[in-house]
Amino acid sequence: MRIRTRRPAAVAITLLTAVALLPASGAGATPRGAHPSGGGLHATIRYTEYGIPHILAKDYENLGFGTGWAQAADQVCTLADGYVTVRGERSRHFGADASPGSALSSASTNLASDLYFSGVRKAGTVEKLLDRPAPAGPDRRSKELMRGFAAGYNAWLKQNRITDPACAKADWVRPITALDVARQGFAVQVLGGQGRAIDGITAATPPGATGAGSTKDAHRIPDPGRTAKAARELFSTQDADMGSNAVAFSGKTTANGTGLLLGNPHYPWQGGRRFWQSQQTIPGELNVSGGSLLGTSVVNIGFNGDVAWSHTVATGVTLNLHQLTLDPADPTTYLVDGKRHRMTRRTVTVPVEGGTPVTRTQWWTRYGPIVTGLGPQLPLPWSRATAYALNDPNAVNLRGSDTDLGFGKARSTAGILKSLRETQGLPWVNTVAADRHGHSLLSQSQVLPRITDDLAQRCSTPLGRATYPASGVAVLDGSRGACALGSDEDAVQPGIFGPSRMPTVKDAPYAENSNDSAWLTNADRPVTGYERIFGTIGTQRSMRTRGAVEDVSAMAEKGGLTVRDLQNQQFANRVPAADLAAADTAKACAALPGGTATGSDGKAVDIRKACDVLARWEHTMDTGSRGALLFDRFWRKLTAAVPNARLWKVPFSAAEPVRTPNTLDTAQPGFRTALADAVTELAAADIALDAPLGRNQYVVRGGKRLPVPGGTESLGVWNKIEADWDAKKGYTEVVHGSSHIQAVGWTAGHCPEARTLLSYSQSSNPRSPHYSDQTKLYAKERWVTSRFCEKDILGDPALEVVRVRERH
Repeated sequence: MRIRTRRPAAVAITLLTAVALLPASGAGATPRGAHPSGGGLHATIRYTEYGIPHILAKDYENLGFGTGWAQAADQVCTLADGYVTVRGERSRHFGADASPGSALSSASTNLASDLYFSGVRKAGTVEKLLDRPAPAGPDRRSKELMRGFAAGYNAWLKQNRITDPACAKADWVRPITALDVARQGFAVQVLGGQGRAIDGITAATPPGATGAGSTKDAHRIPDPGRTAKAARELFSTQDADMGSNAVAFSGKTTANGTGLLLGNPHYPWQGGRRFWQSQQTIPGELNVSGGSLLGTSVVNIGFNGDVAWSHTVATGVTLNLHQLTLDPADPTTYLVDGKRHRMTRRTVTVPVEGGTPVTRTQWWTRYGPIVTGLGPQLPLPWSRATAYALNDPNAVNLRGSDTDLGFGKARSTAGILKSLRETQGLPWVNTVAADRHGHSLLSQSQVLPRITDDLAQRCSTPLGRATYPASGVAVLDGSRGACALGSDEDAVQPGIFGPSRMPTVKDAPYAENSNDSAWLTNADRPVTGYERIFGTIGTQRSMRTRGAVEDVSAMAEKGGLTVRDLQNQQFANRVPAADLAAADTAKACAALPGGTATGSDGKAVDIRKACDVLARWEHTMDTGSRGALLFDRFWRKLTAAVPNARLWKVPFSAAEPVRTPNTLDTAQPGFRTALADAVTELAAADIALDAPLGRNQYVVRGGKRLPVPGGTESLGVWNKIEADWDAKKGYTEVVHGSSHIQAVGWTAGHCPEARTLLSYSQSSNPRSPHYSDQTKLYAKERWVTSRFCEKDILGDPALEVVRVRERH
């Protein structure tokens, strides 16, 4: 139960006294191996507007306790669902064939998910990682946070009644252990590697075994061209289910000489990859505010009194393949330098709701698991001669929380780099940061397989010679010991790049990333010299990158920037694709003979009104924009039908990467068809051609529609928003896009100047007062003024204080 405080002044005295009594460090934390509930853990949680908790504790384990409690209060059903996943129990509770969702892996069914995560448990994978001494393994503070988090979650379950209808009476909501917390962290670490290949890992069966592929498959080699194309599409960061924009401005561009940071991550609006806001404080030790992925005991994206940071999904490929030469007499034995090595069997059994338990065997090698595909479009058949093993260096990396803690304690962008260098824990993101001293930073510091271009040239198989240039996915000859990945001296684990190899830009006027490679972090200071596995150099950028660089470079050139300028950029909702193509589209539309165009069904469509709507549209995706929805649907159809190489009259030039390609080729046959189909599509959904965007792009909260501004990936809108299309209704609710947004700067005082916004609000419980409050702000493009310093927290007239502790 929350205790509402009606007299903030009196509370201020009480809390400040409590703060003074807390120790200045985590020296009193429970020693390693102690039971998490043995010491009577406790914390103080101060809730300010919009249900944002400010968690105050004396050490890391107690801080984890308060964090676990507060997350459970807002998101118990979502958290519990994740723990069912990492325990390998989804089939038992939800059926084997149902989808597990994409929060913790790309598995297509609950059974595949359970087989994988049960295998992780049986092998003791996470336990072994926890036992590794730092820096190879997680350090003491991270483990204390995990233990405390589990204890806090359990205490909340014990002391409260679940009101969320999603799991109010579910038998799968159970107490957890610190291992469950660590296993969920492991799942997040391998999302881009083993987590991407779960179907292929759990379905791998030796040729000739019962249930194996056909005789034809047993001898088939993947086609290099098709596989390269599939790999390029699979590992593209555009149109992925996670993405982001972030920009850091140096003091050279700002009004007061301090740095500025705008972070705009794009994540799912439902499920286990939601962010959750908090402030974590151990007096004298840690004071950090920001967003955490659910189930995470640390702040992942945020700020403190001196530095702010955000992340963007990076282009580095976090896995590679080793093509194995098999023993002709035994397809479960592979050869390295002529010596035979038997694969390791990992047999697991998964209970299934209403059915017989399923037992399957997975096959593991010195390189990693045997995999028979990376999704349905990228098969990797296990033949009598060849198999493919997947190497994922993040499967031995449980250091992400260490990196995040280092960020929280940093006092500058140099401190951010120090944490990246010492912990090397981030699996699939770039880091963008700014500090009060006026520094800016972008670093693509990822845990990546140590695939140099030289190694790929010497050791790629014929398949790898196609996939590596196209996508960065290396396929190495696993039969040669000389093709091992090797090590960098400054790497904390074998087989990965050390920090000195990471693409990094320091103190540029602006440093920006929108999920392209590091090359155009700053258009005036292109980054080169990195290996292909990190991303491309001198290639066409996405529409979102082009629009972002145009915007932020103009902002930097103008100078005198403030936090308000960051807020304006977030909700400018400019459509770069429209600035390039809408006028030509409207002009060509108006010139079509008879005012008609032929659709893909062969029928003539009157497009005259559409031409007028497009001509009048102001090229924004504001909720009141008329013509935005029409251009959106037209553009999706056009870019799907016309290859990029034929879409523009002026092709891409590496000398003008932001301005090219340009000039829409309206003579392409697909142009008229896309126009006609867009008009027909809106009519079929009973949507007017000039309907305001917000009437048809929305979420429903409390039975009411809330209009949502922003636009889709291919339009290049900074404020990215995605919704599913229903042919009879138009867009259904928003499912993905802008999530935990922060605009941070500093003034002469010691408190940061921060504005934040959690687009989907703190809680997924429809009975919570914080189920839609920030979503309503987002719909109106309004922000939350962050309360970071004690005077601001205690000055909130709606302050609520909760003192939480274990009960035995």
